[in-house]
Amino acid sequence: MTATSLSADDIGDAKLLDGILVLDMSQFLSGPFSALRLSDLGARVIKIERPDGGDLCRRLYLSDTEIGGDSTLFHAINRGKESFSADFKNPDDVAAVRRLIAKADVVIQNFRPGVIERLGLDHAAAAAINPGIVYASITGYGDDGPWKMRPGQDLLAQARSGVMWLNGDEDQGPVPFGLAIADLLAGNAIVQAVLAALVRKSRTGIGAHVETSLLEALVDFQFEVLTTYMNDGGRLPVRSSFRNAHAYLAAPYGVYKTSDSWLALAMMPLDRLAPLLDLPDIAGLPASAAFTERDSLKRIIAERLAVRPIAHWLSILEPADVWCAEVLNWPALYASDGFKLLDMLQTVERDDGVSIRTTRSPIRVNGARRKMETAAPRIGEHTVRLRKEFGLDTP
Repeated sequence: MTATSLSADDIGDAKLLDGILVLDMSQFLSGPFSALRLSDLGARVIKIERPDGGDLCRRLYLSDTEIGGDSTLFHAINRGKESFSADFKNPDDVAAVRRLIAKADVVIQNFRPGVIERLGLDHAAAAAINPGIVYASITGYGDDGPWKMRPGQDLLAQARSGVMWLNGDEDQGPVPFGLAIADLLAGNAIVQAVLAALVRKSRTGIGAHVETSLLEALVDFQFEVLTTYMNDGGRLPVRSSFRNAHAYLAAPYGVYKTSDSWLALAMMPLDRLAPLLDLPDIAGLPASAAFTERDSLKRIIAERLAVRPIAHWLSILEPADVWCAEVLNWPALYASDGFKLLDMLQTVERDDGVSIRTTRSPIRVNGARRKMETAAPRIGEHTVRLRKEFGLDTP
């Protein structure tokens, strides 16, 4: 990584990684998400894709909406990148990718164990070409062990991680998260590792191979509850049978129906809540009752909250500094002043008329949030220009 002088405008526009070149050889979510976040921080990202269909995520649909021939998911996770098409069965294309590696700062890949080695583009091969490379690998379950060749898919990783037993009510069985948490958490972990490796590289010139897996990310996600489990005699948490929101936390922690909406209540002493809800029966109980009588107490609270609208309860609870919030859906979130002030949405476009509304980086630098203008690329859209720029057709 060569040191460059950043202007105040660059820093203010969150281009902290200006001058860093990232090769995104990954597909689906975890790796491309890592590359997206590095792009949001100012890095230049070249997405390496197969010419015959590209990233399989292009055809992974969350709904029947398609924009410019690709899924909305692909657009969300690959905005602002350049696309270089390469057939890994073609020795000339592999040689071109190797020449790109020689010029890159970061490589990201999430092939199944063994595949990248067969292509001759693994960390050892990349480091032989570019000793200072920061090489990032994401797998489903690591490089060894009986699960290493299992599909590294989010739902399957959640199933193996134990996390499904923390969601839903006690009688529901295992309940998955409604988001691809394994992919996104693994991607975030890789971003942290890449940034740390780039800091060391700037000081020493030494590269690194940083790795994680979907399973490791999910285990880390549970570090609080797993630490409790391992130091609590191996007792498993018991989810509430009524409005469970956390398998370990006591009443009133949960989400409750009001007459016109839903109210989330966080942890607080019952004695404090009782007078505000006019529920003397829940006051004066021993502290342990919030755990041992969790479900019955939550039912009492739920019955009381259900008779009045959300505005009534917020007008009582918020001035008393009770930790609570209305449960918003997306239209309500978008209409809220708190969300509008964050300015988290943007429109990205492409020269073929594609225009898509999407989110922006969650990171602000010196008060500024970087705005991206370019939509996700077509397959191989920038191949010709990149070959010329990097001299890839020259042996």
